[in-house]
Amino acid sequence: MSCEKKHLRRGFGLSSPSVLVLIAATFLTGACDAGREIEISGNEAAAVMALHTIAVNQRLYIKRKNGDAYGTFDQLITEVNLDRRFAGDAPVVSGYVLTMKITPKAGGRPAFFTINADPLRSEGRDATGKEHYYIDADSDTVKVNRQRPAGPDDLPVEQ
Repeated sequence: MSCEKKHLRRGFGLSSPSVLVLIAATFLTGACDAGREIEISGNEAAAVMALHTIAVNQRLYIKRKNGDAYGTFDQLITEVNLDRRFAGDAPVVSGYVLTMKITPKAGGRPAFFTINADPLRSEGRDATGKEHYYIDADSDTVKVNRQRPAGPDDLPVEQ
């Protein structure tokens, strides 16, 4: 037997079980990472859509209230048929926590609302999203910030 054949027998060839396990693990890790990014992108798109949906429902609600008030999540569900998945003070939808602030009409100022969508977890392997989103009564434009909860001065989401 030649030296080359002895070396191949003792070493790790491409069909060695250890090498196959390593190749499979590398492939699966890459596939899992890609799947994770797809899931995060889906959650982010769902968060933006949720903000638009709630803002439309707020416009219906204030119209019914003759411009006097915006509604809470639960009021929107009851009075303008917002989806029940938005129930509560801070519903979680597609990995995002939604928070809404309502300012009543007072002192000549109109009623106002703001809504934020922030990922449950924004870092690590179990992140549910990377972007933070915002919308308010003054605009139909969703704003985005990667580092912190978004606000009215942040950049608009690219659509």
